[in-house]
Amino acid sequence: MRHGKKVMHLGRKTAHRKSMLANMACSLIEHKRINTTVTKAKALKRFIEPIITKSKSDSTHNRRLAFSSLRDKEAVSELFRDIAAKVADRPGGYTRIIKLGNRLGDNADMAMIELVDFNEVYKTEEKAKKKSRRRGGKPKSTTATSDATDQVKPEVAAETQEPEKKAEAAKNEKKESKNKDGE
Repeated sequence: MRHGKKVMHLGRKTAHRKSMLANMACSLIEHKRINTTVTKAKALKRFIEPIITKSKSDSTHNRRLAFSSLRDKEAVSELFRDIAAKVADRPGGYTRIIKLGNRLGDNADMAMIELVDFNEVYKTEEKAKKKSRRRGGKPKSTTATSDATDQVKPEVAAETQEPEKKAEAAKNEKKESKNKDGE
C-alpha cells in the first residue's frame, strides 16, 4: 500500500532525484517548455510551483530559498526578473502538462510541460484584428459620405449590390414591367 508516501521516487536515490529536478526546473525556466515523461513532468510541477510562488515577492530570503532548490544563479535571476513579472496576478497553476503520446524507443508516455503565461498559442487575450474588407464591397463610411451615397441613382446603386441582390432586383423589375404592360 502507498499510504503517506507523497514523493515520486522516479527510480532514483534522493540526491540524484533532487539534482535531476533542479536541472529540469532550470531548463524549464530557461526554455519555457521542455519535453519529458509524464511522471517526471508531474514531479517537476510539484517541485517548481512553490518556487514560482516564492518568486512573486522579491526578497533576499526568497532568492536564497530558490537558489537552494535550483542551484543555478542565472535561473534564479531570470525567475525573479521575467517570470515573476508575468505571473504576478496569477493565484497558482503556473505550469501546464500536455501529453504527447508514446516514445518510439521504449514506449514511455511523453509529455510537454510549459509555463502557462509564456505560450502564445493558448493566449486568451484577443489579438487586435486586422481590418479587412471584401473586394467589391463598400467601405464603411461616416455620416458625411452616407449623405452623398443617398443621392446615387438607382441604376448605379443596383450595380454595386451583390449578385444575389442584383438577380432579385432584376426579377422585381420584370414583374413591375409585366404589371404595367398588362394594365
